Amino acid sequence: MIDVLPQKAAARGPLVHARIAAMLLGTIVTIGAFAVTGDAQAAPGENVSVARQLGSRVGPIIGSALACRDIARPRIQAIIEKFQLVIREAATSEADRDELTRLLDRYVAEGRTLVTSGRMDCRGADRQLADLEQSIAAPPAARANLPGVTIAPSAAVAATAPAQILPPVVETRGVTQNDIKFGMVIPHSGPVKESGRQLKIGVEAAFNRVNEAGGVNGRVLKLVTADDGYDPARTLDAMKQLYEKEQVFGFVCNFGSATAAVAIPYALERRALFFAPYTGANVVRHDPPDRYVFNYRPSYAEETDALVRYLVKVRKLNPRQIVVFAQNDAFGDAGFAGVSKAFRTLGANENAIVRVNYPRNSIEVDDAISQLRLLKAPVRAVIMLATTRAAAKFIEKARDVFPGAVFANISAVDGSALASELMLLGPRYTDNVIVTQTVPGVSGYSSLVLDYKNALAKYFPGETADYMSLEGYVSASILIEGLKRAGQSFDTEKLVETLETMGNVDLGLGAQLGFGRSEHQASHKIWGTALDERGNYQPLELD
Repeated sequence: MIDVLPQKAAARGPLVHARIAAMLLGTIVTIGAFAVTGDAQAAPGENVSVARQLGSRVGPIIGSALACRDIARPRIQAIIEKFQLVIREAATSEADRDELTRLLDRYVAEGRTLVTSGRMDCRGADRQLADLEQSIAAPPAARANLPGVTIAPSAAVAATAPAQILPPVVETRGVTQNDIKFGMVIPHSGPVKESGRQLKIGVEAAFNRVNEAGGVNGRVLKLVTADDGYDPARTLDAMKQLYEKEQVFGFVCNFGSATAAVAIPYALERRALFFAPYTGANVVRHDPPDRYVFNYRPSYAEETDALVRYLVKVRKLNPRQIVVFAQNDAFGDAGFAGVSKAFRTLGANENAIVRVNYPRNSIEVDDAISQLRLLKAPVRAVIMLATTRAAAKFIEKARDVFPGAVFANISAVDGSALASELMLLGPRYTDNVIVTQTVPGVSGYSSLVLDYKNALAKYFPGETADYMSLEGYVSASILIEGLKRAGQSFDTEKLVETLETMGNVDLGLGAQLGFGRSEHQASHKIWGTALDERGNYQPLELD
């Protein structure tokens, strides 16, 4: 019967595999029609089992074809869409649909490997795809005569009925039958342009990875960026360029706090998704949350709370010996508010906290250091709310002024870039430098970090693993999961509703992620790291 056909076919070659896949496809497509009339003979669990077997046969054919540039994509897309219909008809629960989708992705990847490793050439891949297409299009009688297969004529008809193959497409901005377009406002220019570049690399690595496996529900993900130079005066124009000219569906991983304060009202007025901005400021964390704003990362208040507790509880410093070096804008204000709150929680006098500033988008730190020199109490630790180059310049100039001081940074600094800057100055500048991270160590071995590094090596050869690009990859991976669950036909409202039901998502990060109606922040996990003399980050227990 059907459940043993894949094993029997193992020795019969690609042609029989393709034909059996076509027959199984025709069988399962009719499951939904039978279920409506009450004539279904197979239990839902059996339907899922058959769909799994189908995926193991169809997936490698799709994957090997995708690995060959000369094979027309519409041919492959037609097969993908048929299997998506199979999943919807065979699986009655969201969990089963997710499992079948993941299995198909895995088998597609295996098919790609057959070609990329040289075990199959593109001529063979094209022949397999043609066999599958021919079998699907074959008349019912021809299909019914395949050895070992018995199939009702109605199933054969259903398998070739065009109306059942292509699901309806909702008319949605930025979404076509073939792709979904997202926008991203980042600095391509100015002193933090490297942070913008790294964040973009991470998002594109995740998009490329899922696109190579067939896309999300048959659509490829596209990313269009606009430059605001980390200048909020330019952010609105960048948002308009993406939304009005490029017609993007929504925004992903915009960079900055002050820039977010400009971008969010524009997105909310248009009911556009504003997903995983790179900021921990409260402007993206209202209570209750803004409907279209979703965060991946913990807040700056959570990061600074972890730093204050570490310095006071673990390092045993007097709160009066802890000062704050901050960018003079919404980013610095948000971090400083977190420090103040942490002091209050510990019973310390928040009014006694010394804060020195530097101008945003600059590395002018001399005035801040001069102010700290005038303090009567010794400076034993500096909580730094700064971008990469400003933080490195401050540490360079403060190292000898405040010997033995701890320079404690939050993740906005981009730990990888900071390490590179300090190593250019010499190993002694990495001493007592710590950074809180919102993603696990880039040298770690969690499954998602390994996936990220493999994607980086494949799509951006020569780029080293970086905390900023890793966060972009994680954020995009959560978005991809939400899009998969939203299904083939969706709009912004349906995607928002889907995201709000994504609780306890395990992407292999080493921490559970999830959203809810009153919780639009996926992660509250903070990792502590400390630089060693080689410029590598070592794990640091914060409590």
